[in-house]
Amino acid sequence: MRKISLIVAALLAASCTMKTARTFRVEPDDSPEAVIEKAVHVVPTPQQRHALENGFAAFVHFGPNTFTGVEWGSGIEDPAVFTLQEVDTDQWCRIFRDAGMKRVILTAKHHDGFVLWPSRYTSHGVASSPYKGDIVKALAASCRKYGLEFGFYLSPADLYQMEAPDGLYGNGSAATLRTIPREVPGRPFSDKRTFAFEVDDYNEYFLNQLFELLTEYGPVSEVWFDGAHPKRKGGQQYNYLAWKELIHALAPDAVVFGKEDLRWCGNESGQTRESEWNVIPYAEDPAGMNMFDDLTEPDLGSQERLLAQPKPFWLHYQPAETDVSIRDGWFWRNEHEQSVRSADDVLDIWERSVGGNSILLLNVPPDRRGRIAPRDSAVLAEVGARIREIYGNDLLSGARRKKTALPGPAGNLPAYEFTLPLAIRFDRLELREDLSEGERIESFALDVWSDGWQEVARGTNVGARRILRFPEQNALRLRVRILAARAKPKITSVSAYYTN
Repeated sequence: MRKISLIVAALLAASCTMKTARTFRVEPDDSPEAVIEKAVHVVPTPQQRHALENGFAAFVHFGPNTFTGVEWGSGIEDPAVFTLQEVDTDQWCRIFRDAGMKRVILTAKHHDGFVLWPSRYTSHGVASSPYKGDIVKALAASCRKYGLEFGFYLSPADLYQMEAPDGLYGNGSAATLRTIPREVPGRPFSDKRTFAFEVDDYNEYFLNQLFELLTEYGPVSEVWFDGAHPKRKGGQQYNYLAWKELIHALAPDAVVFGKEDLRWCGNESGQTRESEWNVIPYAEDPAGMNMFDDLTEPDLGSQERLLAQPKPFWLHYQPAETDVSIRDGWFWRNEHEQSVRSADDVLDIWERSVGGNSILLLNVPPDRRGRIAPRDSAVLAEVGARIREIYGNDLLSGARRKKTALPGPAGNLPAYEFTLPLAIRFDRLELREDLSEGERIESFALDVWSDGWQEVARGTNVGARRILRFPEQNALRLRVRILAARAKPKITSVSAYYTN
């Protein structure tokens, strides 16, 4: 710890002239001070920053599993099981908007291979079901109507393409030069751009479907790739670098989940790390990586972790997305046995994820009527109301503010004092850092004045947003002390709230 304190002291005293970037290579001869200085200068892309600052998004699992009552489809389901009569995507988006969500991600194709739009490249989807509509189109239009961003989940795994006699997944085809999109008689594209990739049959199929989704449904904010696989076949490999090239060309404002833009938090239960650092080490340059392993360790980006990483390595900005379902399971099954999280539970996850420097992706599966069920909608309505009531009322808005400096183990560190005209009751403190200046704060403390300063709570890193929770306090004066920082802190806001 003494070594790290000296590193921090040197960095705080230094005048940093490095430019910022999304990724920095750490060289074999870089000193510990240089490693931490580079970490400070790793910053998000505009797309990553936008996703982090939005914070709260909806996940929508919908497909044959909704009607069969299973979580994992087989790929051999008859499309006739998808007996949807109508779908009310406007209802979905009203509920999501009122809950405070900013983005919606739809399972356009889950592992079973069934597609929710009338694709040119497969008959296994809505076009062959009793429902002849286009759910992707309906949802994209509703998102625009209600001011939400639209994204989609396209499963790399595809059980239909594995099981069908003429399936393309793992069929042993050679990689040859292919033109994307492949022309289909009678189904021309209005977007006339074409791309050439050296890929096998399944990667061509996947790229063709990406082209459809990225060009025919309006702006796309996020493309979601799941790493789960019910099974494999024929040694099939995915050419993600080709997929990425197409996504960047057709949807330059989109972030890609499961790859170098956003990473999985490491669980599906809503658990969060105490310190979720977005600047993390990679043994190779993420820009050239085709596969990204799940990162589940409790510590990904502390100073100790960065300084223990074998050199050379790359420091890379990659926020976490916390995906969790409001229901017991990802798909709607029934209203008799399937439990639904309470508003208290959802709000707790929201405070720990959105308030813990990550993104919350909450799955809300529609039922067989094509609607969000009453229990789910009631929970989301309460969550949205409570977020607005609590976090729409900053109790420090009328405070007199003063910045001071206090001695610490690594030299003087800033403290921020707030004096209010009247005492306030509060049990939440929120800090935000300037993401364009990198992640700097490592720990901080909250003090209240009661015949002297009394410490009541401590927090770790801040990043996009840190919500600190503690027992109710009643104070006229409060103070936030920075206990450790990688460089001079760049705080954009300090707010206090009361949960009643």
